[in-house]
Amino acid sequence: MSDPQTEAREGLSLQQRRALAAAAHARTARGVSPVFHESIDPTLEFFYHPRTLSVLVVLLAGFLYIALYVDPSNDMLNTKWGLVALCSVFVVVSVVLFRDGPFIRPHPAFWRVVLAFNVLYEMFLVFLLFQSKQTGRQMMRFFDPALGAELPERSYGDNCALTVENLRDGIDIFVLAHSVGWFGKTLIIRNHTMCWILSITFELLEYSLAHQLPNFNECWWDHWILDVLTCNWLGIYVGMKWCEYFKVKTYTWHGIREIPSIKGKISRAGAQFTPHSWTVYEWAPTRRFKNFAGFIMFAVLIMLAELNVFYLKSLLWVPPEHPLVIARLSLLFLFALPSAREYYEYYSNPRCKRMGAHCWMLIATLLTELLIIVKFARGEFAEPFPQHVVIFWSVVAALIAGFSVWQFVLSPRLSGASGNGKPKSD
Repeated sequence: MSDPQTEAREGLSLQQRRALAAAAHARTARGVSPVFHESIDPTLEFFYHPRTLSVLVVLLAGFLYIALYVDPSNDMLNTKWGLVALCSVFVVVSVVLFRDGPFIRPHPAFWRVVLAFNVLYEMFLVFLLFQSKQTGRQMMRFFDPALGAELPERSYGDNCALTVENLRDGIDIFVLAHSVGWFGKTLIIRNHTMCWILSITFELLEYSLAHQLPNFNECWWDHWILDVLTCNWLGIYVGMKWCEYFKVKTYTWHGIREIPSIKGKISRAGAQFTPHSWTVYEWAPTRRFKNFAGFIMFAVLIMLAELNVFYLKSLLWVPPEHPLVIARLSLLFLFALPSAREYYEYYSNPRCKRMGAHCWMLIATLLTELLIIVKFARGEFAEPFPQHVVIFWSVVAALIAGFSVWQFVLSPRLSGASGNGKPKSD
């Protein structure tokens, strides 16, 4: 049986079909799959009608109220409200002018807002990059007057005897954070093997960087029992179960008006916040060199996102439990969801010639964070890398390079030569 879209297209003229095909090809070349737009089935009509004038009126009314009733003698409060107003205008303009991203649930405008926040965060990072380290630390007091003071060093590797008491003492709020974090990363990566590779790689990076960041100095059982085998496993397991559920789920999007019962209408409204469809990521890094290089690049970006937050909070003197750290992690999760989808489209679709805006923006954000870390780290980490760390990662780099040469250069040539040397049958 053909679907309604196919039947509708069969009634079009040849010229109209060619126009549709050309538009779909153009969207793919821009880094957006045709499915993203052709499968849109809005059922909440009110939220899919243009509301630009209404939003403008509400925005200006809010500005008028704040301008008239906020205490004009408080310069700090006025500055904060001014920045909030500036960001609000930018977000509204972005919702009106930005293109739709890869997701349409709960609403395409929501993901345009996410992209707008990513741009705002990148603009803040660029401004921070051109400040001195001391000025950057004092800038944190703008968000919280309690910040701007040096943090006490905390190490988790003082007593490493494997006892029940030590294991119990090692369980704190960050154990839950580990599990929730890996649940989120699993929703982004959507591949069991890759999640475990990155989980183990990050623990090796913690070993390698413990001489710079004291909180990376953990006991061996903290690394491998509490982190990898408990917290990370739980987050990856639940995340993959979540992915499997949406993979096998049948998506039938009925309009709210078509559902007779109140319970069904409420259920359908809640379903608006679940994916419209689900794409399984099959990375297949050994298929071709582009896949392998893209897989390595994706892994590096994930590790960069992980490490940046530890270095930034250390250099800017922000405690790990501070809301600023939680806000950065939450925003990065929202940035990464559409970015990973666009990256995978660019990675797996030969017709896709350009990365999507979400992906490009997130890469720029992570690299800008790295530039800030490199600048502010001067004079902070005097101790050189241990020799065994340098040797280990040199061996890892050599193995990766050797594998790529063998898999994509030598092995195909040897297979071709052996195939050409086979005797022909009569």
